[in-house]
Amino acid sequence: MLSSQLQHSPQDKKHAQLRNNWLEEEITALFGLPFNDLIHQAHTTHRRYFDANEIQLSTLLNIKSGGCPEDCAYCPQSLRYSTDIEESPLMEVEQVINSAKAARQNGATRFCMGAAWRSPKEKDFKKVLEMVEAVKSLGLESCATLGMLTQEQADRLKASGLDYYNHNLDTSPEYYKHIISTREYEDRLNTLSHVRKSGLNVCCGGIIGMGENVADRAKLLQTLANLEKHPESVPINMLVRVEGTPLGQTDAIAPLEVVKTIAVARIMMPSSYLRLSAGRNEMTEELQALCFYAGANSVFFGERLLTTDNPQQEKDLELFGRLGIKLKT
Repeated sequence: MLSSQLQHSPQDKKHAQLRNNWLEEEITALFGLPFNDLIHQAHTTHRRYFDANEIQLSTLLNIKSGGCPEDCAYCPQSLRYSTDIEESPLMEVEQVINSAKAARQNGATRFCMGAAWRSPKEKDFKKVLEMVEAVKSLGLESCATLGMLTQEQADRLKASGLDYYNHNLDTSPEYYKHIISTREYEDRLNTLSHVRKSGLNVCCGGIIGMGENVADRAKLLQTLANLEKHPESVPINMLVRVEGTPLGQTDAIAPLEVVKTIAVARIMMPSSYLRLSAGRNEMTEELQALCFYAGANSVFFGERLLTTDNPQQEKDLELFGRLGIKLKT
């Protein structure tokens, strides 16, 4: 049944039916396919919706770091853990403008601003709205990740010109309690609902390699794909193990599990951008190439990803050149 659903001609790609009714057993069956069969289905689907040799570059700027009251077990910005991240105040608008200009000069088409908050306070929120307007004036797609939002805040971000709001689910509903206790899974879904209702595009994905099993990855993707509308952008993060956090000593995920997760996500959400996000600095070039083949078509570009290292820009461009991948403009 799964293979027959993928038999569309390239001309039908704009008319193909996107599904929002995935069953857990279907997703588990995809994860259980022989690797070559899974990758073939994913790559075939990818070509139906995208140029397989094009990638979108996004840049993420940490506009306010550290001091977060949440207890996300993976995050070095939590004030509950002893890490080398120091709390910093919200950046000035001019600093953000300069970073956005540099990102545009380096080929990024989307600029994301992230702040370590449970939810934004009004005095800071007004300043973020100024940042959004400034980034938009440069001709960049704008994205923000600021924690939980009210409906009013989502509406104001939309009015300021924001294009995307990022709010990850992190993991499956069942595994979530092992990762975070300071907010409920439903809180995340509520923020996504506010974002969607405001007319903003949704950027939502998760983190793999936190000790979850394949069933948890399947249920994470099921939750994403069965939203009323698929997220336009789906970041797939690989856990960056930071000393001092509860997950700092977690065993590394097997590389092929990353590829399989990308492949299943591509089959389930064929029209969404799939972004290789955190953890890419620890991926070999061969692993990245397999992920691109399986359907990843966006990366965060720049030497820092919030508080952790990201591949050098020159190294990325050299890899894209060897793979014959062009940059989305």
